Amino acid sequence: MIGLLGKKLGQTSVYDAQGNLIPVTVILAGPNRVVQCKTVEKDGYKAVQLGFDEQKEHRLTKAVAGHLRKHTATAVKRLREFRDFALEVKPGDIVGPTIFAQGDFVDAIGITKGRGFEGVVKRHRFRGGDMTHGAKGWHRRSGAIGQRLFPGTVMRGMRMPGHMGQIRQTIQNLEVVQVRDADNLLLVKGSVPGARGDYVVIRESKKYPKKAAATQK
Repeated sequence: MIGLLGKKLGQTSVYDAQGNLIPVTVILAGPNRVVQCKTVEKDGYKAVQLGFDEQKEHRLTKAVAGHLRKHTATAVKRLREFRDFALEVKPGDIVGPTIFAQGDFVDAIGITKGRGFEGVVKRHRFRGGDMTHGAKGWHRRSGAIGQRLFPGTVMRGMRMPGHMGQIRQTIQNLEVVQVRDADNLLLVKGSVPGARGDYVVIRESKKYPKKAAATQK
């Protein structure tokens, strides 16, 4: 499993070799610096910790600053650990978008846009009530939420109005359209969670990893 920390820059469209216009999301996927390499003998599992986006040291918490100082790493805004990292790296190495290639499939993990307090029609796609035929004041409500005598309570998990968005979401099987090493950019087909400037994790697709994708081509 390989992966990168990145930042969503926005959306655009590019042409492929056949002249088809493809909608893509532009992700700044580097440079990622290797902060720590964990081993089975010392830590109980194999993993690689990557750092992304430089930061002023005085803005870090004491715990994070001490951790980075211990591993002689520069101050960064984001840290992310990737288990069973497929590449052989050591602390201080730079990892960029070239670990992926055109045609690979990746999973994008990010925090969705916050939508605030929303009703059931927008939040859960309820039908709502009738707009005419004597329906008054029940156009976008959910209807009854409880029972009668038994059990006489609202069931757990009942879909109701509330806070929408601002949750961790994974979009799977996004195809890498272009890899621009000079600019540290990845162009992936489709949408990625979050707003412009939000941090995202780009990892090798779990359903279509590099080896499986190569056998299908």
